[in-house]
Amino acid sequence: MRLEGKVAFISGGSRGMGAVEATMFAAEGACVAIGDVREEEAQKVVEQINETGGRAIFLPLDVTSEDQWNSAIVAAVSEFGKLDILVNNAGIGGTSMIEDTTVEQWDRVMDINAKGVFLGTKAAIPEMRRAGGGSIINISSQLGLVGMDISSPQYQSSKGAVRLLTKSTAIQYAKEGIRANSVHPGPVNTPLTELRRGDPEIQRIMLSRIPMGRYGESEEIAYGVLFLASDESSFMTGSELVMDGGWTAQ
Repeated sequence: MRLEGKVAFISGGSRGMGAVEATMFAAEGACVAIGDVREEEAQKVVEQINETGGRAIFLPLDVTSEDQWNSAIVAAVSEFGKLDILVNNAGIGGTSMIEDTTVEQWDRVMDINAKGVFLGTKAAIPEMRRAGGGSIINISSQLGLVGMDISSPQYQSSKGAVRLLTKSTAIQYAKEGIRANSVHPGPVNTPLTELRRGDPEIQRIMLSRIPMGRYGESEEIAYGVLFLASDESSFMTGSELVMDGGWTAQ
């Protein structure tokens, strides 16, 4: 098993990519803590893992709260004994042009998508240090690498911030055996993209920009996250794993 003996914390693990990551990690031998605001959905993922022989717990987590992050990490370590892996997966989208974006809209997306990653990283590092090292995987986006006319400025800015925060983390903690890498998915079939996929014109535009001609699946992204969580990627830190169907190759 690729993660046998490891303990992972996944934010936003109640559905979409996070739920698939949690299930996949457990199947590969990790103990998994899921932090999320969606308790009912997260508990279903936890039950599924535990019923199939894995070990998982749910912990309530608003990623914009430093106190909740600290409490959740402490609870995960109390339950499983240590922390080896953090996946900062929680995030939201946005659809607006710069002139139409309110300060409240900007702050909400930046708080969840960027500040949430910072707070999770800050809370996890001391426990990873005690464990002798660890792997932090931050879910960014292909729109953290390139701009787009029909995506919101706050979403793109938040994902760009995640990219550089990852590099800063990697450089600061490499000597302590703590790695940090970012994952940059293109459009993926998840609840986050459901509304936009329902708009025929937006769907046409999105597909036209993907050389492979389709959206990705959560499982495809989760395999990349699994690689970064495992010791197979032990010489990778500060890197960008781009999984976008060719979007940024153009």
